[in-house]
This record gives sequence, structure tokens and C-alpha cells, in this order.
Amino acid sequence: MIRLLTPVNWKEYELIDTGNFQKLERFGRYIIIRPEPQALWDKAFSEDEWKNMAHAIYTRRKGTAENQDDERGEWKLLPGMPEQWQIEYAYREMKLLFRLGLTSFKHVGIFPEQAVNWEYLYDYIKGKKNADTRLLNLFAYTGGASLAACSAGARVTHVDSVKQVVGWAKENMEISGLTDIRWIIDDAVKFVKRELRRGNKYHIILLDPPAYGRGPEGEKWILQTGINDLIKDCSRLLYENDSLFMLNMYSVGFSPVIAESLVKTIFEKTKGEMQELYLTDKSGRKLPAGVVFFFRK
Repeated sequence: MIRLLTPVNWKEYELIDTGNFQKLERFGRYIIIRPEPQALWDKAFSEDEWKNMAHAIYTRRKGTAENQDDERGEWKLLPGMPEQWQIEYAYREMKLLFRLGLTSFKHVGIFPEQAVNWEYLYDYIKGKKNADTRLLNLFAYTGGASLAACSAGARVTHVDSVKQVVGWAKENMEISGLTDIRWIIDDAVKFVKRELRRGNKYHIILLDPPAYGRGPEGEKWILQTGINDLIKDCSRLLYENDSLFMLNMYSVGFSPVIAESLVKTIFEKTKGEMQELYLTDKSGRKLPAGVVFFFRK
């Protein structure tokens, strides 16, 4: 059974409208327009209303003869729109600050639906009797989950292959008033194998793989061919008892049923739970935002 979950504690994020393969979102004081391949329906607001509200509009480039699959694009900034700004997320005693920015790949530095996972991690770690909880966050991006776990008291190892992204995550830690996250710039697959050879173990492993990616030395990551072996290695990195594995996936066309079967095959005799994340616009339409699997040993 799949549980449907959406964040409810955002004060500085709002999905205003969706449709015609776009979404209109508010991050703090600023409203942006971005592509959204799953918004198949019509917009609720008019085109003029969208344009009048927006502070920045993202347009994807057309592929070139050399690269037909170029996923980058450009932002059109309207007067008063900064290239960087901050927003806050608060939950119980956790207060996180994020520096946002407009990137050529349409991202701004957070995925707001992930607040559901931040809260789950915070409560899970706070409820553990073990005061020395070790957490490994792979493909960790700008660190929302790392910050939430650190705020709850976990010893966090944050791994991403992009130096600039790790620097961004470190900045988020610092402005949030947190310390002592271990930062690793490395290919996730290689790092996990090295940790196995070292004999290291973790109580919690978070895995948030992209469909495609590159390591710091050009290592190629393809989800369909790499995910099975990586999850196997992660299962060996977990402590035998009182441990948690979380697989977070957002890949259009990749069935959650496949992912569930994949993880259940590797994590035999464990309790699992599947959740689908979504965001709701002001007209009540639900926008899918990924699937999460929790497996506890």
C-alpha cells in the first residue's frame, strides 16, 4: 500500500498554479516559473496572471547539433529579482536556512516536497536510544536531509560528486547554525565500496540517485544499470539491527513498483513502507514529486 504525503509546515514555499507543462511557485518573497513535465492539465490562472506574478522565468534551451539532449536553460529576471536569496524551514526545534539560487538546470537549491523526509528523519533520530547515530547521505545535493539529521543530533557524512554543490550545502549548514557535518566530494559508488573495505558501518543510509550523473573524475552513473549493485553495497554498510535505509526517487517513467521490488529483494525480512510525495497547488491539483521507500532492520 502506498501512503500519499505532502509537506504541511512550509511557510516560505507555495505551489501557486500548475499546468501546460509548467509550475508557478513562491520561494519566500519571490515567485518563479519553471518547466514541469508532469503538469499535463490546463493552468487555472491566465497567462497574464502568471506573467504579472512572476519575478523570474526559466526557459529551456533547444538542443544543438552537437548535443540534442542539453537540459540547461536560461532565466529571465524581472526587476527586483536577486540571483540569490534565503528561506527558512521550521519544524519543532529544527530551524533550517537555505540559500537559494537560479541555476542553468532550472533548480534553485531545494526540492520542497523533501520536507516530509526531513521531518521523518528528525523524529526518527530524536526517538533513537543510541546517542551516536551515524548517517550516510549519498547524492546529497545541497543538504536538506543532512541538515535535518544534524539538527537532530546525528553524525552526518554528506557525499556528492560536485564540488560547488557540496560548497553550497556547507553554506546552508553554516547559516543554519549547525556544525560538524563530514563533507565528501566523491563518486557515491566508489565511496561506498571504500567504506566497505574500511569496515565502516552506518545506522541510517539515505540514497537519492538521479537518473543520470557524473562523478568528479567523469564516472558515469545511469540509474537503471547502477542502482541494483549500489543498494546491495548499501545494505552491507548498515548495522544489522536498529538501522534504516531510505530510497528517494524521482524519475519520470521509472515505475515505483520496480523500485519497491528491487529494494524488497535486497532487504529481505525487513519492514518496508512505500510513500508517494506530492505538492498541491491553490486549485487543489496534486503534482507528483517522487516516491520514498523506508526499510528498517
